[in-house]
Amino acid sequence: MTLMLIYDKLYAAFGAQHWWPGRTPFEIALGAILTQNTNWENVRKAINNLREADCLTTERLYEMPQVQLAQFLRPSGYFNVKTRRVMAFIEFLVKGYGGDIENMRTVGTSLLRQQLLGIHGIGPETADSILLYALDRPVFVIDMYTKRVLSRHNVLDFKCGYDEFQRVFYDALPGDLQLYNEYHALLVKTGKLYCKPKPLCYGNSSIMECPLLDLDSCR
Repeated sequence: MTLMLIYDKLYAAFGAQHWWPGRTPFEIALGAILTQNTNWENVRKAINNLREADCLTTERLYEMPQVQLAQFLRPSGYFNVKTRRVMAFIEFLVKGYGGDIENMRTVGTSLLRQQLLGIHGIGPETADSILLYALDRPVFVIDMYTKRVLSRHNVLDFKCGYDEFQRVFYDALPGDLQLYNEYHALLVKTGKLYCKPKPLCYGNSSIMECPLLDLDSCR
């Protein structure tokens, strides 16, 4: 069983996922921060709040009082925590890159990742999501769904760390931006539909069985 076999089966079942939802790289980066510990619909509501108020720009967010931003972000859950994280990212963007996320494209991936990890509240998953989806860097995002799917197919133990899971992909796959984009999105799809805390491998009345069910490694 190879990682490409898993990818091929998932792509055949679900097709292209067209990730990440977002109209601009800046919006995608905000979404990556806001999606922590919530579902995407809640993130969408928070971002729409900013858009409808014409505040979805670095300049407007940098000038906005924290209490006002918190109200816009309320639908995303843990909104006070996320407000501080968004403000930290905006400050980083303004002071380091003139307030324009496009200026980050001139910096190498390793240094960018290091800088992102230095921002309050941004960990490896969020940093890599920004790199992959907002800045088009070939890095593989590891999340709970990825760990669950791979561990249940004996690729790696669930208890292994973020870097260990990431290394499995880097060792087995070419460093292709589109492949990493689609693969991660497909693993999220699989995790949401089937690889739940309590597995739903055989499906139910509304969904077919898991596309990976016939793999010998499935457990």
